[in-house]
Amino acid sequence: MHYETITYEVSDNICVVTLNRPDVMNALDTQMRAEITQAVRQGGKEARVVVLTGAGGRAFCSGQDLGDRANAANLDLERVLRDEYEPMLKAIYECPVPTICAVNGAAAGAGANLALAADVVIATESAAFIQAFTRIGLIPDAGGSYYLPRQMGMAKAMGAALFADKISARQADDWGMIYEAVADDGFETHWRKRAAHLANGPTAAYNALKQAIRGSFDNTLDEQLALEAQLQGKCGQTRDFKEGVVAFLEKRPANYEGR
Repeated sequence: MHYETITYEVSDNICVVTLNRPDVMNALDTQMRAEITQAVRQGGKEARVVVLTGAGGRAFCSGQDLGDRANAANLDLERVLRDEYEPMLKAIYECPVPTICAVNGAAAGAGANLALAADVVIATESAAFIQAFTRIGLIPDAGGSYYLPRQMGMAKAMGAALFADKISARQADDWGMIYEAVADDGFETHWRKRAAHLANGPTAAYNALKQAIRGSFDNTLDEQLALEAQLQGKCGQTRDFKEGVVAFLEKRPANYEGR
């Protein structure tokens, strides 16, 4: 597929999807949302890890592209969220391989919550996250009301949403919103190393791991133990499990195939 608002590359089992509208701080418009949706789905089939990042350095994503005042006033936000955001967010959530968001600048509004949809968020120390919605009379959307309380707790989530404060990457790391904040120097080298680790790992186990951790929020202990047993049974039938055991016994690195 030819992409115009993003770039798409696959190398060494790593798919990198780069938001590529730097002139508007990678703001999300209809076309970009459709292209991200398609790219993540494609990457989930062609690679063993999918990375989302932004072009330009100023911002990862500034959120919804509001355009001019007339267009903003006439936006049907419910339709946009249902028809355009939901498919994009579900593509990330349902991706069969691990997803990483490499936040290399400001992530505001829907751009912040796009980042939080990934399995792992790695940010530069100069990056920041802003739940900017109340600044224009809205509530957090693009999954923000789902991810924020789960990742940083009710108190921090409520404050971040109400005050629309700028949250530094270091704060986001300390509060549990993201996985890690790292130095700007060598940032790309760092996230590519993280991506390579997952791309060379036991892909089927990673998929099961995501199901287990997500399921824990809705399950009782008995239900979660049953889910663990079911998923572990499937992992135990994979070639990667057999390779992992043999490699452990032979005291060598495992050569996982992702199946």
